[in-house]
Amino acid sequence: MSAALTVRLGSWDELSAQASPIRFTVFVDEQKVPVELELDEFDPLSCHALALAGDEAIGTGRLLPDGHIGRMAVLAGWRGRGVGALLLQALIDEAKRRGMARVVLNAQTHALGFYARFGFVPEGEEYEEAGLPHRTMSRSL
Repeated sequence: MSAALTVRLGSWDELSAQASPIRFTVFVDEQKVPVELELDEFDPLSCHALALAGDEAIGTGRLLPDGHIGRMAVLAGWRGRGVGALLLQALIDEAKRRGMARVVLNAQTHALGFYARFGFVPEGEEYEEAGLPHRTMSRSL
């Protein structure tokens, strides 16, 4: 029997020890994002989400104070099992709780369909961020 999936919200101080290794594995190791771009000045200001299978950290994402959702990352062995959906819904719910009117994200183009299932709509043209193709997407709350 597999462990129940849960999402914990918290500050960078509370969750970085578990979230940071996930982000480095997905972004730096797998996607070859330059290490100096992975952590930024927005981490301490953001609400972070940590997906857990039992007590094992398996995914993460963040909500910035301006309504941007970002740094969505799920460990390879857990992809396609609903972890990203749980993380995204938790961040959308937190944005609503904070009274935000809309949320915005910079989606890697391979993930456009995933975000569209949650009501996100593409805006503008495709662009490159950290060497990867992206599109901006937004959703009203």
